[in-house]
Amino acid sequence: MLRSNQLSYHAIFDFSFLEIYSSINAIREADANIVFSIFSPKLFFASSSYFLLVLNKINAVFIPIGDDQIIGGSKPLFSYGFIVLNILIFLLQVATPGQLICEFAAIPDNILNGNAYLTLLTSMFMHGGWMHLIGNMMFLWVFADNIEQVIGNFNFLAFYLLGGLAGSLAHIYLSQGGDAITCCTPCHDINPCNLGAQMQACARFTPSLGASGAISAILGAYLVMFPKSKIKILILVIFRSFKLPAMVFLGIWFLQQLIPGMGAFTGSGEGGGVAWWAHIGGFVFGALIGLYARKSYDLGPDLTSSDGPADYV
Repeated sequence: MLRSNQLSYHAIFDFSFLEIYSSINAIREADANIVFSIFSPKLFFASSSYFLLVLNKINAVFIPIGDDQIIGGSKPLFSYGFIVLNILIFLLQVATPGQLICEFAAIPDNILNGNAYLTLLTSMFMHGGWMHLIGNMMFLWVFADNIEQVIGNFNFLAFYLLGGLAGSLAHIYLSQGGDAITCCTPCHDINPCNLGAQMQACARFTPSLGASGAISAILGAYLVMFPKSKIKILILVIFRSFKLPAMVFLGIWFLQQLIPGMGAFTGSGEGGGVAWWAHIGGFVFGALIGLYARKSYDLGPDLTSSDGPADYV
């Protein structure tokens, strides 16, 4: 089975705290004269890690568990159906040697060479572990249904798949950077990754998988379509909940993706095994679709319920 540093996770919520560790390392490597960091991309993204570290600590204990529901519209069949489908596919992965990763995850080198285009679709229904799956499905559960109820079932199906495609292409074309000299190839015979060696996988040959390109598109559309919706947040350490406006919660989430994503793009930061540009690309795509939806569908007070059903979950 491939290790985490030999995969690119499309993970909305990272229970393993990889981002926190990456942030700490970036801070340690930053120049002491941080005030001038704006003039250097490397120092800028390292200093930004102070802010990112705070955001990730928030992310680690603040979990979305519900939102304001809309009244009427289509039944969210695909929103909940995708949750079931992702779980079933993951169970199939667990029961299969190698978890089908090399066969059905998207490998950038294959796509860039015009091969294995189908993996752009199959990879968005695969996950690298239980926590990867649970985190993505939590966000899908909370945010998808409102959008499907407004735009309709088959429009949502197309939107979800195109959002996942947009995220995967953004990851493939914008986050490859320069490979380390001693990198390995997880799914190829040339310089294969040895499970006994702690070697970084070559970015161009690293399998990427996960639903969060599509889910990020949902978040982008949700922010534009329902900016005043209240998101119910569970504080994990004390098991108490409170509500935040969607604009605040999703704005913070997007910053969590943008800062390390720009660092990976400039070569000034580490990806940490997370496909940041899949999140960014999906989110931007979703926001654009959300702008169109605001003009094309009725999002007035007759459709939204700021109080919503109690507790939502």
